[in-house]
Amino acid sequence: MIAELLLVLAGHSSSLFPTDHTVHPAFAPLLHPGEEQCLESLGQIALRYRKVKHACTALARPSSRYISALCATLNQILKNGYEVLVVDTEAKVLQRDSSLVASGSFVPLSSLRAIFSEWDAPLASLETLVDELQAQDHWAPGPLIDLLLTRSQTGIHRVSTIYSHLSEAVQRVWIAQLQAVLIHGTLSPSDPLADENYVLLEGAVPSCVSRQSRDSITYVGRAIGTVRAAKWEKQFPQHLAREHTKLLNSVLPQDQYAFDHVITDIRTTVSEWLWLNVLTHKDVEDAVESLANYFLLRNGEFALSLIREIERLKLSRLTARSVPSTMIREQDLHLALLRASLGTTAQQDPSLAHLHFRMPSGPIRPLLPSLASFPPKNLSSSLSQPSEATSFDDLLLGTPVVLTYSVTWPLDLFLHTTDLQTYAMLFSYLSALRKTHTRVHACWTALSNAQRARRRWTGLGEGGTAEDLEVRKELLRCGWGVVREMNWFLDTLLGYIMTDVIDVEFRRMKALLLGRPTRPIGRQTTGSGAVHDSASAASLGTLKSVSNVHPAQSTTSNVTGQSIPPLDFTTLRNIHTTYLERLLTGSLLANPALTHIIRMILEVCERFAAQVERWGGDVLPALLFEGSLAAAGEQKVGDLVAERYTIVGEIDEALQTLLDAFYEQLSLSTTLQPFSAAAAADATKSMLHNTSMANTTGFHTFMRGKRGKRLEGDEEVRRHVERLLLRLDFNGEFSHPRKRRRPAQRATESEDILKQGGLA
Repeated sequence: MIAELLLVLAGHSSSLFPTDHTVHPAFAPLLHPGEEQCLESLGQIALRYRKVKHACTALARPSSRYISALCATLNQILKNGYEVLVVDTEAKVLQRDSSLVASGSFVPLSSLRAIFSEWDAPLASLETLVDELQAQDHWAPGPLIDLLLTRSQTGIHRVSTIYSHLSEAVQRVWIAQLQAVLIHGTLSPSDPLADENYVLLEGAVPSCVSRQSRDSITYVGRAIGTVRAAKWEKQFPQHLAREHTKLLNSVLPQDQYAFDHVITDIRTTVSEWLWLNVLTHKDVEDAVESLANYFLLRNGEFALSLIREIERLKLSRLTARSVPSTMIREQDLHLALLRASLGTTAQQDPSLAHLHFRMPSGPIRPLLPSLASFPPKNLSSSLSQPSEATSFDDLLLGTPVVLTYSVTWPLDLFLHTTDLQTYAMLFSYLSALRKTHTRVHACWTALSNAQRARRRWTGLGEGGTAEDLEVRKELLRCGWGVVREMNWFLDTLLGYIMTDVIDVEFRRMKALLLGRPTRPIGRQTTGSGAVHDSASAASLGTLKSVSNVHPAQSTTSNVTGQSIPPLDFTTLRNIHTTYLERLLTGSLLANPALTHIIRMILEVCERFAAQVERWGGDVLPALLFEGSLAAAGEQKVGDLVAERYTIVGEIDEALQTLLDAFYEQLSLSTTLQPFSAAAAADATKSMLHNTSMANTTGFHTFMRGKRGKRLEGDEEVRRHVERLLLRLDFNGEFSHPRKRRRPAQRATESEDILKQGGLA
């Protein structure tokens, strides 16, 4: 019986236990109750062992490499522990060892039970483990490692040791997969850790790996994989790859501190090599400058030339006779882009080839601006409604037009799609402002030329009879007042955005890239005489000194006090992202209520300019036009003059209402508490995806310091808006408002033009 019992413990079947660990009914009456209990306990141990062995064989065949490694390690543990114990016990029985064989003639079952009792708890736990593994078809490495690490946290030493060995075996396989990603930038066709964009898949990483290490793994894998796929002339050095392999072999993910330290070292080394060999300061500076020149309109002559070319394109399509030539397509906008560069500094700029216009709605036939939709009948109700994210991409052409920038290797390592979307949104906003400003200037010129031509015949007056003279004079003064208000507001807003926001933030961002201390915004002037930053002038010589550093040398040991401090791509992207978010906030695009008002102001300006253009460039009708002078009878003013006076008065009233609402909303936004970092990030995403937002938002930077403290730029961005408030209210027009005259009162009141502008 002892021999058969040892065979059962070794994993063989026996008639002693026909079904499970219960003793055969025919054999039970021959046993003492204590002996029966010992046999059943040994039978249960044998049954669990046999079940675990069969499960390992079944799991190892079709499963992943992680389950196969677990089963192989488990079989080795059972072979070196349990199976060796069975063989040793049998040897003691055969050798009649006195510690087991009593009186050299019989073996007590209680002694066998005591010998194999140490495997009672481990086999019970392993049985539940294999049951849990078989209950699921596929096991990702992350949940599997988490399961084994959780089971290893027990007070039973042997059980804890077994699970520790199992988890280490699975982690070694995971480390091998990780080495393929971090060292070679390759992904396994079966059970990959990341997708084709090197974004870690769900369940591919155990929970013991920190968020920082996960981001670093994605960053390093994408960088090495992109360099390898692009067949760059400088590949990652082999000696650094061998060092990284040794570092990864020395740690396991369960040791979180050591693993994070190794991943951080690998990221730092890869970043230094990429920064010195693939993407240099010169590449980044050229890309940022070209984006600022064309998307932020820092190249003013090209921006104005582009607006004129698009207006000329619309005019040529409106006057074309054949149907195919009346449509505007993307290739037409591309030709306008090239024509606009002629005679400007952009003509020889190679980065101009990366710019392309995209029309999401497809080709369009241009139409004249509508004169009946603005201003709305109930302007106050439209201002009080919760505003959604406002788009300006249709104001340049009349249909949505998006300026795109084709990013090539290696700039796509730090310029993401969301960054280009932000640039496109800023271009739509700034080009709409510049285009409307140009239209208002053209309207001013047309009014001035018409008045000069009329004064050749009317002298100092406006012509007409004594009754018509005052009305014609008031209509002309009202028109001049409207165009002056429009010109002043657009001058102020554009001057603020281009000088106090874009120029200041651009110089600040370049100073950060060059490692120079940023100058406080308080030292910048508000006008065109802003303090000049010498970062651009000093950048060329500094970049030359950095480009000569050998990639194998450490950045810390080579970069001197006069050169650029080491920057990895994450720091570079953080600087660039903060720069864009400060531009969005400072230019008022982060406040949907203000952008809604600005959009309405631009539409009112466009309507007035289009109306004057349709009137022949003058608000006063010619003296010989029908309805220009009063007819005989009780009529005191001509019908044409009265009609134009009503239209100009409506535009003037709508403009004043919008300007008051803009100043009120701007003042209110500076007193609101800023958003949290998460809410600010959501606000940026909602603008990019045209989702609705709150009616009012505060002005803030999107990045926060530690422990809830604001960064230094938080107050600087708020100071931007305060400067705009000072520009708008330089004469107390809004802070101490006077009662404005109604259009009907202008016929009876006379007020000097300087007094109307608040200058007297």
